Amino acid sequence: MTMEQPSGGAAAERAPVLDSHVHFWDPRHLAYPWLADVPALDRGFSPSGFLGDVPEPVEAVFVEAGRHPDRAAEEIRWVRGLARTRPWIRGAVAHVSLDDPAGAPEAVRRFAADPFVVGVRHNVQDEEPGFTGGSDFRAGVALLGQAGLPFDACVRQGQLGELAELAAACPQTLVVLDHLGKPSVPDPDPAWRPALRRLARRDNVVCKLSGLATEAAPGTGATALVAVLREVLEVFGPDRCLYGGDWPVMTLATAYGPWLDLVREAIDDLPAADADAVMRANAVRTYRLQDRGAAPGPRG
Repeated sequence: MTMEQPSGGAAAERAPVLDSHVHFWDPRHLAYPWLADVPALDRGFSPSGFLGDVPEPVEAVFVEAGRHPDRAAEEIRWVRGLARTRPWIRGAVAHVSLDDPAGAPEAVRRFAADPFVVGVRHNVQDEEPGFTGGSDFRAGVALLGQAGLPFDACVRQGQLGELAELAAACPQTLVVLDHLGKPSVPDPDPAWRPALRRLARRDNVVCKLSGLATEAAPGTGATALVAVLREVLEVFGPDRCLYGGDWPVMTLATAYGPWLDLVREAIDDLPAADADAVMRANAVRTYRLQDRGAAPGPRG
């Protein structure tokens, strides 16, 4: 998909960027089973590659990238090694198999004690209907709240109702909705809008403005994407929306610069403080990055 590059307003242009959703992987180091189905992504994507794609200094939060489930700790060790010389990688969202009653408590305890780990994701987008209602999974999500770790929820548009029930059942856990619930654009599932509004009524849910271009039908223009982004901003409010690039998955649909400009176009009528919240401050609060200190931009 090709997107025109809209020009953001002054407030959006002034806001520094903290990307809440970036992936790195190296299939030579760890196995990523899903890459076999996406040949365009079946190669290494590194911090150097990210720097080559971003048009300006961008800090980032790494999000687990779907390596084999039993290699989650190794993935975090690898990314921590990358971050030692790249302080713009502010932290990592690790994988935990939250439905595993034997392993989840220890994994959550270990990651909660690790200052580099700022959240947990168990990718549920391909699980069977009703998965998030299982008692073991809900117990795992509840553990995150007790440990002070947010739960990144990657779901498809038809799973938003389940996610609202999960958020209600685990009110102490901050739920971070990835990719707006993956609506198909320009014609989302009719249930997406009411389910999104139901989810937004839970005050323990925030939403990443990410992944939308990848879900869009070929030929979808920037106007339709901006309209969806503004709709989500209205539903959640700018204090509960986080900018995310979803690099390198985003490269299946667009480049980094046009996506960054697109989100800035969506927030161009916001006051400067609200634009900064979306582009940076909400991610700092959600992932408690203020406790880790500031990091320079990735141009040094």
